[in-house]
Amino acid sequence: MLNGQLKLFSGSAHARLAQEIADYLGSPLGRANLRRFADTEVSFRIDENIRGADVFILQPTCTPVDAHLVELCVMIDAFRRSSAARITAVMPYYGYARQDRKDKPRVPISAKLVANLLCAAGANRVLTMDLHKAQIQGFFDIPVDHLFAAPVFMQHLAGHQDEDPRAVIVSPDAGGVERARAYAKRLGADLAIIDKRRSEDGRAEVMHVVGEVRDRVCIIQDDIVDTAGTLVQTVSALRDNGAARVIACAVHGVLSGPAIERIEGSALEKLVVTNTIPPRPEVAASDRVEVLSVAPLLGKAIQSIHQETSVSSLFV
Repeated sequence: MLNGQLKLFSGSAHARLAQEIADYLGSPLGRANLRRFADTEVSFRIDENIRGADVFILQPTCTPVDAHLVELCVMIDAFRRSSAARITAVMPYYGYARQDRKDKPRVPISAKLVANLLCAAGANRVLTMDLHKAQIQGFFDIPVDHLFAAPVFMQHLAGHQDEDPRAVIVSPDAGGVERARAYAKRLGADLAIIDKRRSEDGRAEVMHVVGEVRDRVCIIQDDIVDTAGTLVQTVSALRDNGAARVIACAVHGVLSGPAIERIEGSALEKLVVTNTIPPRPEVAASDRVEVLSVAPLLGKAIQSIHQETSVSSLFV
């Protein structure tokens, strides 16, 4: 265990989640002054002594992504220059993760660039949840604790399984099969896969359903829902193939643009997301969206990292 005291600070991205974690840990949030100049530049000052402290900074890089990312880097730099013993960037949602490889000519690998920025700013460790691709951990030259929201979802999904033991977990694409298979295995449910192709402009076109879904409760499992275009197409494909009910679970509810309108106009019964990203007012107001808290999970991880005990029990 580090000799320094555990101190949790929050950026402006998700103050509510930071407070929930602080309440779980039984310690107050660190005191700091975070504001912006008239031209939107970040101004940050730490209002307490953190020399030798074990500092955790809660800041998901959600909308506006660029502003929150720069804010996080500025905060990390301030703690590094103030002699914190260790700085852990707690990023429940890791932005820019969707460009994780060079799959077309003349494109960036943005996930690697963000990793470089965090390391250059002075972060000693990163704590994140459900990366778009697990190999992004390898982009860092510092330790990365990669949590999964599976325990948060399992209890919720178990209720639907009790209602209908013939529930089936659905992967919305081939890339998500491993994640969906893990859920299906733990719940003792069947697995189905959506075979889809993407057009040149990035739009997804659902082709067909692989697996038996007729008269079943289908639970779509994904990591991110952004504009919900792919999600509603998946719901339509499942209903066209005879699914009785369709529920969706996504760790990161980005839900930008027309997402809520699309969800409410679809046959989707419920979308369950976590609060890795703060829900916008229209998301919170929708009766089709349910938000689960990851504060206890992150709190346990922060506690384990600080006490230098194993975090592996949380990687399920």
